[in-house]
Amino acid sequence: MVREERVKLMTRMAAYEEGGHKKNKNIICFFKSDYISLQLLKAFIANSIVFAIIFGLYILYDFELFMKEIYQMDLFQFVKSVLIIYVVFILIFSVITYIVSLYQYNRALQSSKLYYSNLKKLSGMYGEEE
Repeated sequence: MVREERVKLMTRMAAYEEGGHKKNKNIICFFKSDYISLQLLKAFIANSIVFAIIFGLYILYDFELFMKEIYQMDLFQFVKSVLIIYVVFILIFSVITYIVSLYQYNRALQSSKLYYSNLKKLSGMYGEEE
């Protein structure tokens, strides 16, 4: 005889396996600190590239004016201000990446724990039946 509670549980578990099980499994295969460090490293590289592109576009936007003013400006002060902007840019996006990665890891861990507790519950249902 098919028990309705067991069918509902199996349906929820199958939906989870189809939807997010593989993604969550890839996340929780790391320790929390390792996962967050990897995400921060990837974000640092991506944000550095984005900053370089934005800075290049800013310079190219009015390149003629930049070339005229390059001889009158203090290059040390210009480089210093660009580096300060770069550091602030990286810090802001690193904090955002940390928060998002921490949330993703905790959510994946919670979902996996729920999945495995449902698996134990289902196994117990089969054990009771026999």
